[in-house]
Amino acid sequence: MKAVVYEKYGSPEVLQLKEVTKPMPKDHQILVKVKAASVNSWDWDMLTGKPYLYRLLFGLFKPKLKVLGADVSGVVEAVGTKVTHFKKGDEVMGDISSETWGGFAAYVCAHEKYWIVKPASMTHEQAAAIPQAATLALQGLNEYGGITQGQKVLINGGGGGAGTFAIQLAKLYGAEVTAVDHTSKLALMKSLGADHVIDYTRENYTENGQRYDRILDFVASQSVAKYKSSLTDKGVFVMVGGKIATILQVAFLGGLFSWMSHKKIGLLVWKPNTQELEYLNTLFLEAKLTPIIHKTYPLEETSQALWEMGQATIQGKAVVKVDE
Repeated sequence: MKAVVYEKYGSPEVLQLKEVTKPMPKDHQILVKVKAASVNSWDWDMLTGKPYLYRLLFGLFKPKLKVLGADVSGVVEAVGTKVTHFKKGDEVMGDISSETWGGFAAYVCAHEKYWIVKPASMTHEQAAAIPQAATLALQGLNEYGGITQGQKVLINGGGGGAGTFAIQLAKLYGAEVTAVDHTSKLALMKSLGADHVIDYTRENYTENGQRYDRILDFVASQSVAKYKSSLTDKGVFVMVGGKIATILQVAFLGGLFSWMSHKKIGLLVWKPNTQELEYLNTLFLEAKLTPIIHKTYPLEETSQALWEMGQATIQGKAVVKVDE
């Protein structure tokens, strides 16, 4: 079968389209014929091996996993001997980042607990765009007591994959939403319902004097003190992604800052959740949530999709379409 393989850390040029052995499902796994797989920022981190601290997880000197891609949609080709929830021919979707990865390939195997049945009215491209990004947004908005109607919510990185879902969900819950991103993404964020937009190339949201009840930051790079000053008296700051220096600050100082005030500052400890994914699919079926797909790429152009991810030019999600 065809797969996009990488043997060493580096830029997208290290990715190679190769013929590899088709996997076989273990007892609790299903073998899925991949129809689509979306690109996430974690794919970029694993490809480049940066920040270097992440190599403790990915492989110190070379990557442990040879095929990237964790958000997958496809058709069940075969099932393991102890699989109980799926059969051959079922259309499924899921986030397999907790186990095998391997979505940028013709076939992939993963435990049945990471998959759900794809709604018939949802395309495989849409299904691949939802699992990780949308659950990140949902969990971030619900962290530390959750979002409530009327709150002022700021979403930094609102034009990206998870950010576009976060805007839609925050508006669905009745929040007043301010979305922050590059100039090129302002129109998209407005179209998704953002009440206010900020161009980060012209304005730093932590320095404009505004205060927010909840900040969800996908690309955090400021000091914890700045985030604290941007919150209302009982405000919540949730860091989903960003620079390693900021991650360490929030991890070590967030609890102290929270203890010294009524404000909450912390990291999102995210986990794939099929129940949340079912809920998100319900919102899709009710026309309340739409995955924003920047572009679809054939499997042989996976490196281009990763390159654009690294340049932060993608609006919404990039999806690799697999045909074999």
